[in-house]
Amino acid sequence: MSQSIQQLDTGSFDTTIKQGVVLVDFWASWCGPCRMQLPILEEVAGRVAGKATVAKVNVDEAPELAGRFGIQSIPTLLLFKDGKQVKEFVGTQSRAVLMSAIENIAK
Repeated sequence: MSQSIQQLDTGSFDTTIKQGVVLVDFWASWCGPCRMQLPILEEVAGRVAGKATVAKVNVDEAPELAGRFGIQSIPTLLLFKDGKQVKEFVGTQSRAVLMSAIENIAK
């Protein structure tokens, strides 16, 4: 996994999302669409470095976070601005969709 994507757990989640723009991917290692999303996320993370943070939460390792946000299918990506959820994407998303959402929120 890319150095530019942060791994989050229950201990680091709230601290990471509380400031700035953060895109969080809820995923699992056994999920095929999640594996398809990873290279797209790595590219997005490289492009938004300094403007936004890209992070991942493994739902098998942090089921309480998945429950807190009502995650029922993966991949689900949540976009936060200063700790508030502003957008949700369910299923594999294109680079263009994610970049557009981040750029609109980061303005």
